[in-house]
Amino acid sequence: MGISSSLFSGISGLSTHGNAMSVIGDNIANVSTIGFKSSRTTFEDVLSQSVSTASGTSQIGRGATLSDVDTLFQQGSFESTSNATDLAIGGNGFFIVSSQSSETDYYTRAGQFRFDDDGYFTNPSGLVAQGWALDQDGNDTGTLTDIRLSAFTSPPQQTATLQAITNLDSTETSRSVSLFSDGWDATQAEPIGDTAYGYQTAIRVYDSLGNSLDLTVFYDKVSNEAGSEYAPGVTDFNNTWEYIVTCSPIDDQRTGVTAADAAQGVLMRGTMTYDSATGALEDMSAYVYDGAGGIDDDANWIPATFSTDGYPQFDASFVPGVTQTIQLQTGVRSTSASWEAGGAANVGAIAAGNLASFATTAEPQALASTQYASSSTTVYQTQDGYGTGFLENVSVDTDGIMVGNYSNGQILYLYRVGLAKFNNEQALNKVGGNLWSATRASGDAITGHPGENGLGSIAPNSLEQSNVDIASEFVKMITTQRGFQANSRIITTTDDMLQELINLKR
Repeated sequence: MGISSSLFSGISGLSTHGNAMSVIGDNIANVSTIGFKSSRTTFEDVLSQSVSTASGTSQIGRGATLSDVDTLFQQGSFESTSNATDLAIGGNGFFIVSSQSSETDYYTRAGQFRFDDDGYFTNPSGLVAQGWALDQDGNDTGTLTDIRLSAFTSPPQQTATLQAITNLDSTETSRSVSLFSDGWDATQAEPIGDTAYGYQTAIRVYDSLGNSLDLTVFYDKVSNEAGSEYAPGVTDFNNTWEYIVTCSPIDDQRTGVTAADAAQGVLMRGTMTYDSATGALEDMSAYVYDGAGGIDDDANWIPATFSTDGYPQFDASFVPGVTQTIQLQTGVRSTSASWEAGGAANVGAIAAGNLASFATTAEPQALASTQYASSSTTVYQTQDGYGTGFLENVSVDTDGIMVGNYSNGQILYLYRVGLAKFNNEQALNKVGGNLWSATRASGDAITGHPGENGLGSIAPNSLEQSNVDIASEFVKMITTQRGFQANSRIITTTDDMLQELINLKR
C-alpha cells in the first residue's frame, strides 16, 4: 500500500512538471509576440494520507498538483516604429476591440492598428478599436463606438476675420486726392495705378465654397485738397491716412453692384489716425456700402457695424447670393462696439468734426499698426478661412486623442482611443490572437480616457513587446526538466522495489 502510493505521487509530479513545461514553452514561443503577457505556474501539495506511527497519527503527502497559472501583466518594453497608428500602452489598461458583426468586446495590449478600406481602425484580425467621437473642440460626444473615418476631406471655412498690421511711412505725402473716387476705377483694365497710393498689402481669403481670392488694402495720406471726401473731418493731415479694402471687380457679386460702377470691388473705406508723438494707431473710421443706391455715390456709404469683439466689419459676396461678413483688425478696437455720437450718417455728409470715430473707447491691441519714419511694410497679416483639404495623415497623442492633418493646414479632432481595466485582471479569459475576454470573475470592464483614473497613457509610433524574460524562462526550463526527471526516477525506483517484493516468493 505504502510503496504503490509513491507511484501516484511520482505520476502527479510528472503531470504538474509537464504542465509547467507547457507554460514555459508557450512563453518562449511568444517571446516575439506583440503585447504578449507571460504566465507562470504555481504548485501545491495534495491532500495527505494519515498513518499510525509510534508517536501517534502522522501524515504522508500524496504528491503535487497545479495550483494556478498566473498571467504576469508587468510592462513590456517599447519598440519604436514609423507607423503613426501603432500604439502602445504605458501603464495599466487594455485596448478595446470589437467585431463589426457582433457587440462582443475583446481586450488587447497589442496596438497594431491601421485603417481598412472602409475607414475602420482595425487590428490585423479585422477587429475594430473602440473610442469616443470628438467635436470640434476635442470633447467626447456619445458613448464608445467604432473608430471609423467616414470622410477624408475637410470642408472649407469662409474668411470671417482679416488682420492687417502695417507700418506706414510718416514721411509720405498724399498721392491721390481720393483713393475711392480718383485712385480706384473698376471700369479700367487696371483698377488703380501704382502712383495713386502710398502703400498696399494683399492677403488671400476664402469664400464659402473654399475658393481663394485676394483682398488688397490700399493706403494713402489724406489729401487736404478739394475733392477729398475726408478732408472736412480731418484735423491732422500729417498723421491721418485713408484706406480702401478691395477685391478684384469680377469677384464682387454684391447685389446692386455692376461692372459699370467705378467703385465695384471696394468693400470698405475709411481713415486711420496715428499719434503724432508715438506713431501708434489711436483711432479709425470705417464706411461700407449700404446696398440701397449707386455704389459710386458717397451718400450710400454709411458707418460700418461692429463685430462682437469691437472691430469694424464689412459684407462681401464672392459667391452669388451668399453674403460673407468679415471683420477688419488693424490693431485698435472699440470697447463699446459702437461709433461715437455726432458722426456723419454717411461719407457724403462728412463735415468738420463729424468723421466716424471711436477714439474715447479705442483700445490698442498687442499687435497694432504704426506710423514710423521708416519704409512702409506689412508687419503681420492673417485670416481664418481655408479651402477644402484632404486627409494627409493621422496622429494620436498620449491622451489618446486622434487628430487628422489635412492638406489645407487644418488639424481636426477625430476620436479619442478608449482603454479598459478590470478589478481582477487575472480572471480574464485568453481567447487567442492576443485577445482577452471578460468573465464573471474578472468583473465588468471599467472604461476611461488614457492617462486618467489609473489607466496608462498612449505611446504613439510604438508597439509593446512581449514581457517574456528569455533568461528566466531558460532557468525555469532547466529546473522543471530536473523536477520531471526526478519524478520519473521515483516511478522507476518504486518499480524496482515492487520487483524485489515479488521476488520474495522465489
